Amino acid sequence: MKQQPLIGFLLGLTAAFMWSSLPIFVQQVVKVMDVETSVWYRFALAAVGLLILLGIGGKIPRLHKFSRRDVLLLTLGIAGLAVNFFLYNLALKYIPPTTSQVLSPLSSFIMLIVGVLLFKEKMGLHQKIGLAVLSFGLILFFNERFDDFLQLNVYSKGVILMVSSSFVWVIYAISQKLLLAKFSSQQILLMIYIGCALVFTPIADIPQISALDGFQLVCLLLSGVNTIIAYGCYAEALNRWDISKVSAILTQIPVFTLIFSHLAVMISPTYFSPVELNWISYCGAIFVVSGALFSALGHKFIKK
Repeated sequence: MKQQPLIGFLLGLTAAFMWSSLPIFVQQVVKVMDVETSVWYRFALAAVGLLILLGIGGKIPRLHKFSRRDVLLLTLGIAGLAVNFFLYNLALKYIPPTTSQVLSPLSSFIMLIVGVLLFKEKMGLHQKIGLAVLSFGLILFFNERFDDFLQLNVYSKGVILMVSSSFVWVIYAISQKLLLAKFSSQQILLMIYIGCALVFTPIADIPQISALDGFQLVCLLLSGVNTIIAYGCYAEALNRWDISKVSAILTQIPVFTLIFSHLAVMISPTYFSPVELNWISYCGAIFVVSGALFSALGHKFIKK
């Protein structure tokens, strides 16, 4: 496909905005709704929305195209994303959205390491430097939380759950990477969304939605719509722009989340809690973003 930098930039930016605001919505829902039910609603809403979009375009995947290998990969993808969503939503019961998003680049680096080990890809000098800078940034970001980790309290539990969700996400990412040889990214997502919704159906308390107030109901709907838009825009951005440049935009997600969190408190302090970070933590967030950004674009500054 012909390069379309402006459209690719706007799509990548939209995906970044969606993912950076997602934990703010989800955290409001899990205050009232149990995690497995909130995850079921997110997958169900995303599946229905994407089914309609693909149906209009006549791109719904055909069952006769599936081989045994495809079914196995799809099963792994469903398991990976289902567990990832569950752990992610559960973590947001214990940590604020800003913490969850500062940890978000870990998924990319874990995927990078898996690529080196499994797909025999090379890890460049810029990626090693980026990982080192990011690691230093995380130490600074959690400077006030070292006691929490030593005591293994609620906050540290949330961090452990969030890191675990990043590791599990890699299973989904690898499965999708291998399935792309036969299906489009949107077709794969549709099948995975439907599969994940079915996984959580037996344990979801669907009538629990009546316990949500009007604002929380809006947050639940937005989390489902958010999933469709974010993954859709990300996939289309990759079709229209360089992967490194799209990745560079996504490294800014922690910054956008900080901004959105402050705006949310200003707009509705009743629902949202203030962001409690000292200046060292803010510096740490900058290092995290810088490390992820250098990992994406550093090869342009380091000569081979």
